[in-house]
Amino acid sequence: MQPPLRIAVLECDTPLPAVNARYNNEGYYGVFKTLLKSSAENLGNSRLDPDTGLQITKWDVIDAQEYPRLEDVDAVLLTGSKHNSFEDIPWINRLVEFTQQVLAQNRVRILGICFGHQIVGRALGAKVGRSDQGWEIAVCDMDLTEKGKELFGLEKLRVQQMHQDVVHNCPSGVTLLGHSPRCAVQGMYAPRRFVTVQGHPEFTREIEDVIIQSRAKAGVLSEDQAQEALARTGNEHDGVSIGATFLKFLLEG
Repeated sequence: MQPPLRIAVLECDTPLPAVNARYNNEGYYGVFKTLLKSSAENLGNSRLDPDTGLQITKWDVIDAQEYPRLEDVDAVLLTGSKHNSFEDIPWINRLVEFTQQVLAQNRVRILGICFGHQIVGRALGAKVGRSDQGWEIAVCDMDLTEKGKELFGLEKLRVQQMHQDVVHNCPSGVTLLGHSPRCAVQGMYAPRRFVTVQGHPEFTREIEDVIIQSRAKAGVLSEDQAQEALARTGNEHDGVSIGATFLKFLLEG
């Protein structure tokens, strides 16, 4: 029996209260724990036992600025965030530095989601910032490159989105996984090093609805934007399949 996969979830934000309550107030650690367990079930027990095959820990990188020792983990997962990945502020700078430390070695692997995807891009020297295409929200199609099709085992991905920031260019030596009309770099890959996606495989319709409604109420999204997006949050998406791909990536030698 193989030892459990030790995954450190670096929490880069806190869910809105209505979302957090649904996940036992465990933050995005709880959200990702749910996704990864479902994804392990998708793989089947022969690959990874959903109950005993995962050892997931949570790390507050904003307030506590706490990080795991690399010798104690097999992977780090950088979550999404409402914060801007391009900001020059202490906790984000520290996160970029830690990501560079992980990238500088060859055992611990990285999973990057949305903000986390952008942090990996920034750590590799890519430009990150606001998209000139505006917001990309709710379930959207992600057109895959040949490597993306091979990695995810699909011709196209459907994934929940919630972003207006992007990685503007794929860093040198990194494989592009996909793109969409509003985002040229939807995913990045380096063998045995990292997989990232701009979308949110961990988001359910309920999570997406709460965020959209909250941002519309705050005036961040227009009423038209919100209504158009809310009409698509319930569309079928490949979140669990993406999570399964993450786990297969972590399991491969």
